[in-house]
Amino acid sequence: MRVIGKFWVAAMFWAALGSGAAGAQERAGPFLAARAASGIGDHAPAALYFGRVLLADPENPVFLEGGVLANAATGDIETALALARRMVDLGISSQIANLVVLAGDFAQGDYAAVLESQAAGREAGVLVDALATGWAHLGQGSMSESLAAFDTLVADDAMASFGLNQKAFALAMVGDLEAAEAIFAGADGPVAMNRRSVLAHVAILSQLDRMEEATALINDMFDVDAEADILAIRAALADGERIPLTTVTTPQDGLAEALFSVAGALSSDPADEFALLHARLTLYLRPDHADAALLAGRLLAQAGQYALADEAYAQIPEDDPFALGAQLGRAQALYNEGDSEGAIDQLRSLSETHPTSVIAHNTLGDFLRREERFDGAIAAYGRAIDLLDPPESRHWVVFYSRATSHDRSGDWPSAESDFRRALELAPEQPGVLNDLGYSMTEQGGNLEEALAMIERAVEAEPDNGFFVDSLAWALFRMGRYDEAVAPMERASQLLPVDPVLTDHLGDVYWAVDRQREARFQWRRALSYGEHPGLDLERLRRKLEVGLDRVLEEEGAEPLRARDANGN
Repeated sequence: MRVIGKFWVAAMFWAALGSGAAGAQERAGPFLAARAASGIGDHAPAALYFGRVLLADPENPVFLEGGVLANAATGDIETALALARRMVDLGISSQIANLVVLAGDFAQGDYAAVLESQAAGREAGVLVDALATGWAHLGQGSMSESLAAFDTLVADDAMASFGLNQKAFALAMVGDLEAAEAIFAGADGPVAMNRRSVLAHVAILSQLDRMEEATALINDMFDVDAEADILAIRAALADGERIPLTTVTTPQDGLAEALFSVAGALSSDPADEFALLHARLTLYLRPDHADAALLAGRLLAQAGQYALADEAYAQIPEDDPFALGAQLGRAQALYNEGDSEGAIDQLRSLSETHPTSVIAHNTLGDFLRREERFDGAIAAYGRAIDLLDPPESRHWVVFYSRATSHDRSGDWPSAESDFRRALELAPEQPGVLNDLGYSMTEQGGNLEEALAMIERAVEAEPDNGFFVDSLAWALFRMGRYDEAVAPMERASQLLPVDPVLTDHLGDVYWAVDRQREARFQWRRALSYGEHPGLDLERLRRKLEVGLDRVLEEEGAEPLRARDANGN
């Protein structure tokens, strides 16, 4: 059990400063800065300020643990390890320190120290402790004790899948491929499987000359346009080649896989610093662990730590199968930092160096579309679509994205064609149904068909304010004004500050002779300022003369002259 707890808790803060007025004043500034940086996940400044406050009070448990976590989060494991060992030497109980020291002992191959720490009760976490014990025993050459340690987890329903995963790796490492394969296949129960575990299972099957099963597994688990390593393995299997098993070749590799599995299990919450800690320690034990580098980069980017995310992605060499994913991550980090041009330049370069990568062209299109550079986006999506042979249902989003780009650039025939192709691939995708239906409504196309599409979208997502707005707007454009009021008011409740929707609400109110309320909504819409879907001059004109006069000036029929089909 961890004794210290989160180091930024207020009570611990005052205790950490101590009672001496001069000393407290000397430490207060750096500690407050460290606490503030840690609270928002700003790891580099936190590490700096914890280092400063430790100069004044080098044995303070709160400062030490804060320094361990902050330095580990930045990837400076050596500094974190030095602080963690100081905590152990001082007899300070800290799960974080124990975990970092555990990784340090494995990195040195000091399995005796690992087992001594376990015997002394220096806990790093129930799951990690048991896995580390298993790998340490194996490091000392005791397979029976190793398997016994893994089996303690297998006996626990909550952790059995992790225990089985690591037990299979251990058996494979010592050459018992049949037993390892049986575990990965689920003979002893469900196994915690990630990408690396699946590839290990494929390699084991190939080593056992079960090529058809290996091929079936890799084809079932990975897309046809998967990463380069998957494609290479598929080709090797097709040629009858055995795949080398390189995932775990040492106990150090084993603990790295264990830590990575824990990091993955914790990563659903990007604010959880322990996910990042486990990913960083994985990389410390195995610097070539590209999956861990990608995970660390993603967690840092989600936390807004874009510079650190870029450094994590940069750890993946250019010839690694994950290099493309890392470069895409770096581009996203640049974009999130505000360097949209740098991000787009990087993506252009990627699309040139990876001309057959659908994801490279599609991502470039996405970034250009965000910047409203629609011609470039359309071209990038076109290159991605040309590589789809044939398009699968999951590729609907590429056609949808190009459709929205065509629509925004004013090319409705091309937009409609792509919208309909996306709908062919994903007939019940609510976003496509809504956007095609709404665009058809705006273009004055088949309003009955448009309404039917929007109704299906609303049925799928009844609380989506944009979809409900589309429903009301289609009814309005069909001349069914009274029917449009209720859904338009509901849409306004779901999205109370959307200017286009607010403008629509004003039009609906005007059509049912609620003119004062209509003008109120138009003023509200105008107060939001510029918006890509809002014509401010038209909005001001409606406030001056009313919607009927505006329609007359535009050459449209007055509202009351429209028939039930909006003609």
